[in-house]
Amino acid sequence: MTKKKRQRLFVFGGVFAAAALAVGLTLTALSGSITYFYTPSELAKLDATPDRPIRLGGLVAEGSVRYEQANTGDIAHFTVTDGGAEVAVSYAGVLPDLFRVGQGVVVQGRMTDANVMAADNVLAKHDESYMPKEVADALKEQGLWQHDEVGS
Repeated sequence: MTKKKRQRLFVFGGVFAAAALAVGLTLTALSGSITYFYTPSELAKLDATPDRPIRLGGLVAEGSVRYEQANTGDIAHFTVTDGGAEVAVSYAGVLPDLFRVGQGVVVQGRMTDANVMAADNVLAKHDESYMPKEVADALKEQGLWQHDEVGS
């Protein structure tokens, strides 16, 4: 091998190593900010409770909404269901104006040891026919979807 070929090989090797390091660092940084979406049925099928923040989507179960007063403010307790399973949720704060029983909701937070989701954020649908795509797809899979289109 000539000297020029050897130098070129070292340059390409260095560029490849630098690119691999950049990709590795990027993937490591992004893995900490990924939030997985689950339905109550998917969450029930997991072997272990997720230890990172997740999103849970479904419908607010009939008769499940109750409020509790605490020193830090109001705490709302409700159940999210997809017709196959239910997950209890607690949320400290004011629920969105469009939050209603039987309506689509997506909550973001962490599962506690008591298998209750401690929600940091509650998102409710924004009009009469909209439902988050993930929730609609999950309800369609279980045969519970009652609308013709998602997002219309």
